[in-house]
Parts: sequence; structure tokens; C-alpha cells
Amino acid sequence: MTAPWDDWNHVLKLDPDKELPDGVSYGDLCATGTDAIEVGGTTGMTAENVSEVIAACAEHDVPLYQEPADPNVVITDESLAGYLVPTVFNAGSPFWITGAHKEWVRIGGDLDWDRTTTEAYVVMNPEADVATLTQADCDLSAEDVASYAAVAEKLFGQEIVYVEYSGTFGDPEIVTAATEALEESTLFYGGGIRGYDDAYTMAESADVIVVGNVAYEDGVDAVAETVAAANDAARV
Repeated sequence: MTAPWDDWNHVLKLDPDKELPDGVSYGDLCATGTDAIEVGGTTGMTAENVSEVIAACAEHDVPLYQEPADPNVVITDESLAGYLVPTVFNAGSPFWITGAHKEWVRIGGDLDWDRTTTEAYVVMNPEADVATLTQADCDLSAEDVASYAAVAEKLFGQEIVYVEYSGTFGDPEIVTAATEALEESTLFYGGGIRGYDDAYTMAESADVIVVGNVAYEDGVDAVAETVAAANDAARV
């Protein structure tokens, strides 16, 4: 049985702690052609602001997922297609490998396991909030990242491996090495994609590109450009 992300090229990540540009609505962003929307962020998450974004996006016909960074802000909502839960493989703090997940089970009790999938993160930008929070070791070679990807797939059965440069444009050669290390898992890339050319470059290296900041900094048209680029690269 195939997973939904097997057919994705593009994901739009919406951060409830950020304000949309003037004149831009969540409906506008949902209509860009993205394959799915993830709702989540590293800091500033509350049950209220996460719920507001989920409710706004649920009115539109696009698969909607929550990416919970904190077990206390997991939202139970039938409009969600599921939960994509980060586990940071290169975290210095074990809390972000399994500890936060244990807390979610402890707090939440009977979780919706059938709609819950983990993302095996490899965090690469040492200046990013997620790197600071998780105490990630970002001094990794292409071989290191490829090895993490293989471990995630072969030893831990991860369906998604996520190379995250969060806030800066990454090294396509490293992303390609991670993709080539996988046989069945899907390689997500996120970080620093600002327009068509960036998106096309990374879509050639990864299975799925994830964009976020571009929606808040450059608006709807820029997001639509990244969708077009991801789809164009997939056709080659």
C-alpha cells in the first residue's frame, strides 16, 4: 500500500506563530497547487493558534497535517489527514529523539496511531531555532547524512526522512546523497527555498520539497512558483 507522500512533490508548511502578509489568506495559499499543508513550527506554538490555522485551512480541498513540535499542542480534529511527527536523529538531546514522543503518549493516552507517522529529521543549519532547541550536531558530511538516512529507513523503518536546513538554502549534493541512500522511504527537503530556481534545484535532489518562509516573506505568487518548479522537476 502506497503512502500519500509517495505521490507528493511539494508541501507548504504554515507556522501559526507568523503573520500572513497583507492581503494574503490561508485560502489563497491552499489554492497554490501544493500537494499538502503541514501546520507547525519550532517556537510560539499554542493550542489556540494551531487550531486557528487548522480551521482556516480545513475549509479548502488540500490534505492537511499537523507537525507537532510539542506534545501539549497536539490538536484532535477530524479535518486533519494525520500527524507528521519529527524525531531528530542528530539531536544532542534524547528528548527530541524519543522523549517528546513518550510525553505525547503519556499526556494523550489513546493516540490515533493509524494517522500518525514520524519524520526522521536530520537538522543541518546550526543557527536555526530547531538546531538550538534540539542541540543538534549539524557538522555533518554528505556521507554522514546519507548514513543517517539509511539508518532511519533500514533500522528504524521510517517512511519519511527529512533533511532540514531551516532558514538557509542547503547543499544539493548532500540532499542527493541522502536520497540515493534510500530505497523506499521518501526524502523531504526544507530550507531557504525562495522561488522557482531554488525549488527546481532542490526538487531535482529530493523527492518532496517543503517551503514555509516564502509564504510569509514573498506571498502567494512566490509559493505558486515553487509548486510549478517542483512539478516541472518531477516530469524530467
